[in-house]
Amino acid sequence: MNERDKGTTQTITPSESQVKRRQPSPKERAWEENTLRPSLENSPERQVEFTTISGHPIRRLYTPADLGDWDADRDLGLPGEPPYARGIHATMYRGRLWTMRQFAGFGAAEDTNQRFRYLLSQGQTGLSTAFDLPTLMGYDSDHPLSEGEVGKCGVAISSLADMEVLFDKIPLGNVTTSMTINSPAAVIWAMYLAVAEKQGADWKKISGTLQNDILKEYIAQKEYIYPPEPSMRLVIDTFEFGVKNTPKFNTISISGYHIREAGSTAIQELAFTLRDGLEYVEWGMRRGMDVDEFVPQLSFFFNAHNDFFEEIAKYRAARRIWHKAMVERYKSKNPRAWALRFTPRRRDVR
Repeated sequence: MNERDKGTTQTITPSESQVKRRQPSPKERAWEENTLRPSLENSPERQVEFTTISGHPIRRLYTPADLGDWDADRDLGLPGEPPYARGIHATMYRGRLWTMRQFAGFGAAEDTNQRFRYLLSQGQTGLSTAFDLPTLMGYDSDHPLSEGEVGKCGVAISSLADMEVLFDKIPLGNVTTSMTINSPAAVIWAMYLAVAEKQGADWKKISGTLQNDILKEYIAQKEYIYPPEPSMRLVIDTFEFGVKNTPKFNTISISGYHIREAGSTAIQELAFTLRDGLEYVEWGMRRGMDVDEFVPQLSFFFNAHNDFFEEIAKYRAARRIWHKAMVERYKSKNPRAWALRFTPRRRDVR
């Protein structure tokens, strides 16, 4: 057996060990010598290094020596309190379950309407709308470039009339709707609000989520139409409109899911997504908007990958970083702006 593999809990890259010097307790050192070393000599480990799915090294053993100057009150806190590492609500899902939404959309508006009504009849508590590729790219179904893609992998929406059919007999005042649409988000949302108004729903009370995250399109999904600057202008337009007219509607879902599915690690997913979120905040502030008014309508969308503990760490880190940025960088006074609200989505397995 290689000497490097014997009697040590430091299964960690050299660069990381230089950053964080562990100081094992006498009890841990005794365990290494008296228990671990004989075990390794008798039965070597099956591989030299163990890592998370993202490639982060995993030690054989974790003890208080790994915590450094970590302070539970400062760095972890309690549920529902800053820095929100343990959740933005005091009881989390013991109080209320998350909204149940199956991503759905196919064929013409009539087809998806039937599917929506079926899902709601079976106990689903919200809708998640998938649009076809022509709709995502801003093309009508009869455009030559739409050929072969109409109604595939999502519903075809070319007009307000289509949107009225899509939500026929679905009370938008009582059902929350998520819409996975980005480049044409402002137009699709305008159609949705027009249908809600026609039904008699109060814009001040309706709720749901518009994906509307153009930055992740340039990074990962590539379904953009316009250059970055005019695209961002449209996004901030929806922020402004939402603050004034639809205070319960999430005007964006800042999405790490697609970045992760495009091949990023958990850390990269978090870094890109949070930086996107901060960029939206910067643009909103440059428009003259108050962070304490528009940021509470910003939501996030992360990947729920297979590595249980790594994902928990990712979510907790996301909440802490967002809280710190809002309080220290942007001087927010509104706790609703400090709390990073997100939904996870189980990664696609095919």
